[in-house]
Amino acid sequence: MLTVEERAHTGVAAGDPRFPQVDLALVQLAAEQAAEADPSGASEAELIDQVQQLEALQHSLAALQATRVRAFARLHVENAVAAGRTDPDRLQRGVVAQVGLACRVSPAEARRRVVTARDLHEGLVHVRGLFVAGELSTAKVAAVVAACTDLDRGERAAVDARLAEHDLLCLGVGRLRDLARRYAAEVAPEKFRARVDAARAQRRVTLRPAQDAMTYLTAYLPVEQGVACLAALSRAFVDVSVGPEPLTRSRGQVMADTVVERVTGRAVATDVDVEVQVVVPVEALLNPASPLPAEIPGHGPVPLELLACAGGRAMVRRLLTSEGVVVGGDSRQRAFTGLLARWVRARSGGRCTEPYCDAPVRHLDHIRRAAEGGATVLENGRAVCEFHNQVREQPGWRVARGPDGRVRTTTPTGHVYSAPA
Repeated sequence: MLTVEERAHTGVAAGDPRFPQVDLALVQLAAEQAAEADPSGASEAELIDQVQQLEALQHSLAALQATRVRAFARLHVENAVAAGRTDPDRLQRGVVAQVGLACRVSPAEARRRVVTARDLHEGLVHVRGLFVAGELSTAKVAAVVAACTDLDRGERAAVDARLAEHDLLCLGVGRLRDLARRYAAEVAPEKFRARVDAARAQRRVTLRPAQDAMTYLTAYLPVEQGVACLAALSRAFVDVSVGPEPLTRSRGQVMADTVVERVTGRAVATDVDVEVQVVVPVEALLNPASPLPAEIPGHGPVPLELLACAGGRAMVRRLLTSEGVVVGGDSRQRAFTGLLARWVRARSGGRCTEPYCDAPVRHLDHIRRAAEGGATVLENGRAVCEFHNQVREQPGWRVARGPDGRVRTTTPTGHVYSAPA
C-alpha cells in the first residue's frame, strides 16, 4: 500500500474516499498471487503466522467495509429524502437490497451488516477499535451490536466501557455475547425487559432443509418452555429404555420420534399423512436406469421410496423437468392459475430467484409487468420472497430477461445482477 508520504507525492489525500480503491486492488492482487504460490518451502511456524495475519486482515477489511456500508446507507437516505421519498421501511429495504447484492449475501445477512455498520459507530468506540485493528472477528462484533440493540448512544458507550475492562480477544462468541447482554441489561433494565417481552411475542416454529433428505424443525420458545420440552423428551427416552421391549433406537432417535408423534397425534412417527410436490426429471421416466434423482422444492434431492408411509398416506404430485426446466405436470387439478403457480414455484426450487437469496418463495411475480403488456405465462413468471417483491416496486429498480434467458436485476445505482441459471 502507499505510505502517507507517497500519497502526498501522488496528490492522493489520506482522507480522500477514493484512495482505498487503488490500495485494495493491490491487496487483492497480492492475495491472488499468494494463493497461487507454493507454500511448501515455509515452516510450520511461518504458515501459522501467515494464517494469523490473514485472519486479522479479514477482520480489518470487514471493519473498512462496515464504514462504507454506513456511508452508503446515509447517502442513500439523504438523496431519497431530497427527492421526496421519506417512507422509512421502503428506504431501509432499498439499502438492504443493494448491500445484499453488492456483498452477494441474502437480505437477512445484508440487514445484519447494515445494522452492525450503523450501531458500531454509536458509542462502541473500544469494540470498533479492536475490529479495525483486526483483533475482533465479524461474528464477535455482531454479537456485541445485537446485545446493544435498542440502546441509545450513551448506553452503548457505558456497555463499551465495561467491556473494555476485559480481555475480549480471549473470549469466544458465546461468552462475549453473554457478557454484552448482561451489561446491556444492567445499563438499561427497562429496555431489556421490553426486549424480552417483544421476543416472547415472536415465538414461532420454522422448517428449513438439511442434507440427505432431512429437515430442521425449530421451535423459538421462551426459555422455560424450551427447557420443559427438552425435559419431557428426555423422560420419553427414559420410559422407552426401561420398558420391556429391546432398545433399538438411540436417545436422539427416540426424542425425535416423540416430537413427531405428539405433534401429529400418531402412535408411530412414520404413520403420518403428507402431500409432497416432487420434481421428477423427464429423462428418468424415459430411462429407468437414469441416475437423476427426484427433488422436493426447497428441500433438495430425495429418494422417492422414502416418501412411502407405513400407516399414513403419502400423496405425491409430480412436476416434470427437462434439463432442469419445468415442462409439465400431473393432469390432476387442472385449474390453469393453480397449476401454473405450482410450475413457477417448482422451477425456483422453492427459493427466491433473486441473486444470493435463499428465502422461501412468498410471491409469484411477472418479469415483465402485466401493466406493461407482460403475459401471465410460465416464461414470464418468477418466484420471489416478500422482501424482493416489495423492493422491485421502488424507483430505479428494473427486472428483465436477458438474451441468454437469465433474469437480470438492475439497481438504482446502475449495477446489474443475474439470477441463478
